[in-house]
Amino acid sequence: MKLILLGPPGAGKGTQAEILSEKLNVKTISTGVMLRTAIKEKTELGETASRYINDGKLVPDDVMVGIVKERLSQKDCKNGFILDGFPRTIAQADALADAGIDIDKVLLIDVSDETVIKRLSGRRECSGCGTPYHVDFNPSEKDGVCDKCGGELICRKDDNEETIKNRLSIYHEQTEPIKAYYEKLGKLVAAKGREELKDTTQEVFAALGIGETK
Repeated sequence: MKLILLGPPGAGKGTQAEILSEKLNVKTISTGVMLRTAIKEKTELGETASRYINDGKLVPDDVMVGIVKERLSQKDCKNGFILDGFPRTIAQADALADAGIDIDKVLLIDVSDETVIKRLSGRRECSGCGTPYHVDFNPSEKDGVCDKCGGELICRKDDNEETIKNRLSIYHEQTEPIKAYYEKLGKLVAAKGREELKDTTQEVFAALGIGETK
C-alpha cells in the first residue's frame, strides 16, 4: 500500500504510522528524515536543498518532490510506503502526481481542535531526565514532580496554548484544500482520533480495510 497520512498536530499520526508500518510491512517515510539523509549523503538534490537551508530559505517544492521521489525509488519502498509530513500543500500534491508517484489512499486522522489543545497543552516533560507525562492521561504521583528522579516537570515551549493555536491555524489553512484534493480523486479515507490508542487504531484499520486489530 502507498499511503499518505494527514492530520493535525497531536492527532497521533506518528504512532499510527509505526503500527501500520509493522502491520503492512512497509516503510514509514518522514520528509524531515529524507531531507537530512539527502544532505548528509551529499546527493545532488541534497546539495541543492542544503544551499536553500543555509540561506535561511524554504526548500522549493520541486526539490522536495525530487528528494521524495529519490527516496521512494529505493528497494525498501518497492512494496509500498507511508508518507508522513508530505505533501503539505496543493502545489506539493500536484508535484507529487506530476513526478509519477501514485498514491493508493490518503488517511486523515480527524481530531477536533479542542482535543488537540487539551492533548498538547497538557504534556509535561521532566527537566532532569526527560520522562514524558500528561496532566490528564499520564500524571505524576506528585503534581509537578517527576516520579523517577524528582525533577521539575515543565511544559515545552511549543506546547503552550498560543503556539498550538498557531500551528492549528497553519494546518487548517494548508491541509483543508489537500483533503478536498484527494477526496475528489476518491482516495481520501478518514478515521476518528479516539482517546484510547487501541480505539484509534481500530478506526484506522477499518478505514483502510486491512483487518481487525488484536
